[in-house]
Amino acid sequence: MNNFILIFFFLALGLVLQRVKRFPTHIYKYLNKIVIYLCLPAITLYHIPKIKWSNELLFPILAGWIAFLLACVFFHFLGRSLGWSNRLIGCLILTAGLSNSSFLGYPIIEALFGKKGLETAILVDQPGTFVVVSTLGVFVAAFYSKGSPDALSIFKKVIFFPPFITFVVACLLNVFQYDLDVNLQTVLLKIGSFVTPLALLSVGLQLTFDRRSQHWKFLRLGLFFRLIITPFIILVLYVFVFKQHSEAIKITIMEVAMAPMITGAILASTYGLKPKLSSMMIGFGIPISFVTLAIWYFVVSFI
Repeated sequence: MNNFILIFFFLALGLVLQRVKRFPTHIYKYLNKIVIYLCLPAITLYHIPKIKWSNELLFPILAGWIAFLLACVFFHFLGRSLGWSNRLIGCLILTAGLSNSSFLGYPIIEALFGKKGLETAILVDQPGTFVVVSTLGVFVAAFYSKGSPDALSIFKKVIFFPPFITFVVACLLNVFQYDLDVNLQTVLLKIGSFVTPLALLSVGLQLTFDRRSQHWKFLRLGLFFRLIITPFIILVLYVFVFKQHSEAIKITIMEVAMAPMITGAILASTYGLKPKLSSMMIGFGIPISFVTLAIWYFVVSFI
């Protein structure tokens, strides 16, 4: 419950600060950099070395990758056929293709499936969704933010993206079964805990409710893809094609059905990919997802 209160508190705080005349609302740009260059690497270094790998983990891990690739294909070809701008396509891929599998996902999964369910939730999030945003997410952001994409410069942005570098380091630590000093882990956990409040405050500072905005139709499409289409495809693929019926699969589907990932919206905003739309995807996506998640929980109960 505390997590849900924090979500709405920091979103509301950002909206309130927008109306304070002397408050520098452009500070969201600096908040984005803190989240991407400091908080996310801390989370990676804390969690990845602790994961115990096995073939059974592939389904939860791959879900985030499949969901993002679906969004890439869908919005790229739809956008090209309808003459959308690169920035609009990139924004929708980053926000509709990534689920909030950690801050929203963890408490919801724990509430519905108990602490045991968190093991699957972490797999969907850390080597799944989180790594996607640190690799493919950066590639998409760089690709669609440039008028004439340069493969070498995009490659450099991915390779030198701090969360990606720390992911590689964390994977090496995992391979050699080495975990960091307990005191350092405590520091990393503290730094990582700032991701959600800072990211949500940034979203709130950018969120607008202009009824005449051209973003509304794209918001509806993006949320429909994120909250309905994506979990439906994962359900069909895992349950009816791969014949998987375990509780881990139920949890995986619920994680994929979460609201848009805050980090994906921050990444879109940082690269100038329709910041207002990316903020709307978060601001409206989170409360709407509570309704759709209740529906999906009813559906997965029959698996």
